[in-house]
Amino acid sequence: MSAEGDALDEVTPELVRFVETALADGRTEEIRNLLKELSAVGQASVIEQVSESERDALIALIKRDLDPEVLTELDEDVRDDVLDQLDSKDIAAAARELETDDAASLLEDLSAEERLEVLAELPAEDRADIEKALAYPEDSAGRLMQRSLVKVPQTWSVGQVIDYCREAGDLPDDVYDLFVIDRSGRLRGSVPLGRMLRTKRPVPILDIVDPDIPSVPVTADQAEVAHLFRDQNLVSCPVVDGKGRLVGVIMVDDVVDVIDEEAEEDLLKMGGVGIDDMHANTVRTVRRRGLWLALNLLTAVIASAVIGQFEGAIEKIVALAVLMPIVASMGGNAGTQTVTVAVRALAMGELTPANALRFIGKEFAVGGLNGIIFALVMGGAVLLWYQDWRLGAVIGAAMVCNLVAAALAGTLIPIGLQKFGVDPAVSSTVFLTTVTDVIGFLAFLGLATLFLI
Repeated sequence: MSAEGDALDEVTPELVRFVETALADGRTEEIRNLLKELSAVGQASVIEQVSESERDALIALIKRDLDPEVLTELDEDVRDDVLDQLDSKDIAAAARELETDDAASLLEDLSAEERLEVLAELPAEDRADIEKALAYPEDSAGRLMQRSLVKVPQTWSVGQVIDYCREAGDLPDDVYDLFVIDRSGRLRGSVPLGRMLRTKRPVPILDIVDPDIPSVPVTADQAEVAHLFRDQNLVSCPVVDGKGRLVGVIMVDDVVDVIDEEAEEDLLKMGGVGIDDMHANTVRTVRRRGLWLALNLLTAVIASAVIGQFEGAIEKIVALAVLMPIVASMGGNAGTQTVTVAVRALAMGELTPANALRFIGKEFAVGGLNGIIFALVMGGAVLLWYQDWRLGAVIGAAMVCNLVAAALAGTLIPIGLQKFGVDPAVSSTVFLTTVTDVIGFLAFLGLATLFLI
């Protein structure tokens, strides 16, 4: 495979196989030349797709020329493995090239001893900025913000601001808004870059400032920041301390990452995984998933205990053993639909105490109507199958009971968990499965015992 061409930013399976073959053959110069033509995202993709041993060899080969941006694009597990191969000087060199928020994210997963070694290698100003960022909670606006921004005094004119922007050597690469502050550093408002450039030089900057811009406190949760960007279509948002002083800015590219992370996290939690372990080794993956499997085993034992109470009925009517998984399965699927909608609505701020009762009522009605529809379908099928209208009526009634219970559980469980400060994405599915299994078996076997035996 040739390492030439303009399409190398797209990491294809052929490109990854080429890297693997070149590593095996010791063609180090070809690998270096190939990776130089890739973007940071492309290099990260190659590093993630090779095996763990090949990754170690690849990093050892290119670590002196590694683009610092690559480290910010890597999966967390892969980045941990890569950082293990870099010494404190290498990591410090990378941190110097990154924005403060990215540098803090890079250092946060290091041990306290390793972090101190890296910080000691940094210039005093960079070290102070990163230490301030690390002092904020991990998922807060203070950790997400970057300190590199354009802030100007309220007493300046447009011409002074333009001259300052031309002459200053430490401005960020991407500027969308300029922020105006008073003598105490408190935020007075912002000026879009385009508006300033269209304004004559003698005009006071305060005359064109937008004083009603939204801002977020440094302690705000990153999910709240993401909601603000989405609701108000922001490109950047200033971050202020407890006294209203401007301390940083959050850019839309960082918020896009947060939105992706939050969505991915909720999806993984609902599947009982917790965090993405695509690139984790086997032992680490087993350890992470084991807790959820143990919890699911406990709920399965509870459902089995319910079945055990009707052992005699099952022995007398074998058809019960054949049909009871249908009732539980329908309840589980219906409940999963409801809980997925509820968890998403809670995460997006769409389900609130103001409309919670209306949402619960709607889902109750949906569960009841679906229960009646599928009760008729399944009751008719059982009548044709076993020629027993009573058995058909029992499974139909059980279907209605379980789908209604699933609707209620799918709404009340996530709402209740959030009220008690528990992430509804984490535990809703486990509780829901227990409810639908227990109610399904109890309704079907209980009704069968009452009316068929």
